[in-house]
Amino acid sequence: MPTLLLALAVVSTGLYAGFMLIFLTGVMPALARLTDEQFVTAMRRVNEYVPRAVFLAVFAGVVVFPALALAVPIAGRSDSQRWLILAGLVCAVLGHLVTVAGNIPLNNALAASGGREPGPVREAFESRWNAFHLLRTLLITASFALLVTASLT
Repeated sequence: MPTLLLALAVVSTGLYAGFMLIFLTGVMPALARLTDEQFVTAMRRVNEYVPRAVFLAVFAGVVVFPALALAVPIAGRSDSQRWLILAGLVCAVLGHLVTVAGNIPLNNALAASGGREPGPVREAFESRWNAFHLLRTLLITASFALLVTASLT
């Protein structure tokens, strides 16, 4: 069971890190080329469709599985493996805090900005959202690397 939990932690974190990286390196640069109106409309649609069941399961898994992997005792688990899992969990939690405190409020403000001029709406959103997104991408990528290292230790 502990090996399965660590494997699920690695898989869910890898999926989430990949999603974040693709958004950082592909989706947002593509959207940056749109007009203000197109950008605002596209981001509103993204924010409506991303938080669905599969995404939310992966989002939860990156915290739940490492926490469970730590909670279930395993004979022979080294201190270094425990610390790597804990560090991976901390990075994932910090990434979620960035999402909850940074990206989600910006998403909500964007959703509530209907009817306003798209230029100022985009100006208030894009660079701040991208900065938060970069931070959470770095944190979840670090989490993934730490959990992979723990699984190989």
